[in-house]
Amino acid sequence: MPGGVNSPVRAFKSVGGQPIVFDHVKGAYIWDVDNNQYIDYVGTWGPAICGHAHPEVLQALSAALEKGTSFGAPCYLENVLAEMVIDAVPSIEMVRFVNSGTEACMAVLRLMRAFTGRDKIIKFEGNYHGHADMFLVKAGSGVATLGLPDSPGVPKAATQSTLTAPYNDLAAVKKLLEENPGEISGVILEPVVGNSGFVTPDAGFLQGLRDLTREHDTLLVFDEVMTGFRIAYGGAQEKFGVTPDLTTLGKIIGGGLPVGAYGGRRDIMEMIAPAGPVYQAGTLSGNPLAMTAGIKTLEILQRPGAYEQLETMTQKLITGLLAAAHDTGHAATGGNISAMFGMFFTDKEVHSYDDAKEADTEKFGCFHRGMLEAGIYLAPSQYEAGFMSLAHTDADIEKTIAAARQVLSEL
Repeated sequence: MPGGVNSPVRAFKSVGGQPIVFDHVKGAYIWDVDNNQYIDYVGTWGPAICGHAHPEVLQALSAALEKGTSFGAPCYLENVLAEMVIDAVPSIEMVRFVNSGTEACMAVLRLMRAFTGRDKIIKFEGNYHGHADMFLVKAGSGVATLGLPDSPGVPKAATQSTLTAPYNDLAAVKKLLEENPGEISGVILEPVVGNSGFVTPDAGFLQGLRDLTREHDTLLVFDEVMTGFRIAYGGAQEKFGVTPDLTTLGKIIGGGLPVGAYGGRRDIMEMIAPAGPVYQAGTLSGNPLAMTAGIKTLEILQRPGAYEQLETMTQKLITGLLAAAHDTGHAATGGNISAMFGMFFTDKEVHSYDDAKEADTEKFGCFHRGMLEAGIYLAPSQYEAGFMSLAHTDADIEKTIAAARQVLSEL
């Protein structure tokens, strides 16, 4: 396997050492092949919001397995999960399931261009929307971690219609819209960034984008692959009260199985084949196992107190981590929104990808190694958000903060 991994973000290239090879997971914990146990704050990059291998999800999957692993045809479960997504996410009137967040973003890109009849898009520096050619321009996630400016193999023609702006910079977006009148199909962004580290929108930024896109008759797309059902049941659009035209989803709606989705206004979504002329297909789309795990996960998240618990626990964690850093003489900044969090080693508030790049990545690498040796598994990159689950306990949080204080005191 190239680099020993099947996804670059799993590598430890930016933090040193070799990646941990896992054997099994349960609740808030992971065990490697040598049977070392870790408290996990990666959560399979977000989907394990209820905890790994949740017994109710496993029970539902076991029953679904008896009916078969793939139909390649319509199944009832697709309709159940579709209704749950439509009920939850303000922008979604119709939805199409696919197999990954990358696939969802690829499809929504084609859809926004077809609907508007325009080719250009605006994305934000450090926002990652999968590895499709048009999105690999100033992307975050593994591209940022490995220091790749743009990926070789992407022809210039594929990216010449991609315009970029700094995140949280409304003036830059306004300028691009004015300089390209009638040419921009849409603006796509992570409403809360998780692929430059954890970066939140400034007050008024999301609403400002909504106003600008309406003024210029262009579409607004929220990539909620990370934030969907995590920072609120209805995602960032519910949390901030700003409704885009289209939304991409993934991770949590598959309950740990491969899944993605895109949806939005009915008049736009009806352009998708076979209802309309925009082609997109997938043999495993709407897979019954992924639908089953997603349905059960969303059912668990709807229970009273779930999001209050996630907010309380995550806030306790990030508050403790920042205090540990400051008390031991390290500059650090960070925060959380519900069950998504992040911390940078810098004395500057982080509002954009450029701000994130000023953080001390060498110190983060040392911190990551120390925490790993203390039994705490964090994302092996400064440029990735962290994730809390309903399975984490107060004892887990306290152990994590104590470990951080010890590691930081030795750095």
